[in-house]
Amino acid sequence: PNRSESHGSLFLSTRTYRQTQQGREQPTMRLRLALTALTTALSAGGSSAFAPAASAGRRLAAASTSGGIGMPAAVAAPATARRSYAATATSLQMANVLRLSNPMEEMLNDVDVFIFDCDGVIWRGDSLISGIPETLDKLKALGKKMYFVTNNSTKSRAGYKKKFDSLGLDIPAEAIFSSSFAAAAYLELTKFKESGKKVYVIGEVGIGEELDLIDVPWFGGPDDKGKEPDMGPGGKLEVDEDVGAVIVGFDRNINYYKIQYAQLCINENEGCEFIATNCDAVTHLTDAQEWAGNGSMVGAIKGCTGQEPTVVGKPSPLMVDYLEEKLSLDKSRICMVGDRLDTDVLFGTDNGLRTLLVLSGVTTEEKLLSPENTITPDYYADSINDFFMDAKVGAEKAA
Repeated sequence: PNRSESHGSLFLSTRTYRQTQQGREQPTMRLRLALTALTTALSAGGSSAFAPAASAGRRLAAASTSGGIGMPAAVAAPATARRSYAATATSLQMANVLRLSNPMEEMLNDVDVFIFDCDGVIWRGDSLISGIPETLDKLKALGKKMYFVTNNSTKSRAGYKKKFDSLGLDIPAEAIFSSSFAAAAYLELTKFKESGKKVYVIGEVGIGEELDLIDVPWFGGPDDKGKEPDMGPGGKLEVDEDVGAVIVGFDRNINYYKIQYAQLCINENEGCEFIATNCDAVTHLTDAQEWAGNGSMVGAIKGCTGQEPTVVGKPSPLMVDYLEEKLSLDKSRICMVGDRLDTDVLFGTDNGLRTLLVLSGVTTEEKLLSPENTITPDYYADSINDFFMDAKVGAEKAA
């Protein structure tokens, strides 16, 4: 099908995205207006380039040390009668987090929808975690709905569909959400195309593929690999004055040219917006070790512009609100499962979801239970195979 048939406008209502005189809004108001536009479009029964996936809203990175706008406080999980914490000398010095011990009673009976992070939960790098196919099949057999969310922007939704297929996982495309998609959704939500401006991309193919689907002009990305600015006497880098947004996603070919081009656009082009797909500190490029994540790329641009980005990936709340509206579910019956405290678990606690942290990714049990940790999930487990003990045993034997 052509684009006009399969990628219609998200804006099917007459609601507009209001702006202040300075062209900026407080993030809470922008999120509220964005969600209103999205849910109105849903009620109208229209289609969108992003249906049934969720649109992304504005999320300013936390700036607590400078008194800036930060993330909403984590929502404390309600205590239940079946919870009990051992008051030993050791446990009193640890965070109060329960290890999942009775999955059916503690989780499966009360959850209809699981939102899974991908890296560190389903796979590590390009390696599928043992036992995952069997566990997903069993959840499906129980009638559980599953969505897969990744802050990794290197692939588009189509690219991630291919990755799932290559790993032998039959996941429908509409159940996959990536931060590259979230960046494009945010631009459609703010009617960026109508501005006639362009996007400069620091990132890989995923962002560009998603921007192409909504016909937003862009450049940079993989095409700027290996470029060097003229830094000889009198040397300067000329930038396109029509760049109205810079999107920073994970880029294995980040270089000084890209950093300089981005900072010039943000600092010198009036109204140019700084957008980050995520601020993850580390990522899984391979299953052998952790690698510097997009937070390092975003940090470089923050450092030379003094600007905080609009963060469109987790823990933005709009995807959860969309799923709640689409499925007519109480948020308390949705569980966010991830391996990161500051994105996955915070995404769940901020939005009133049940949360499960798995130790198959970046977070260690020591870090989770340390007195310094202030972000606590409802439960934690070694992996999602803990939902079914026979799958866990099989995965351990395979390992």
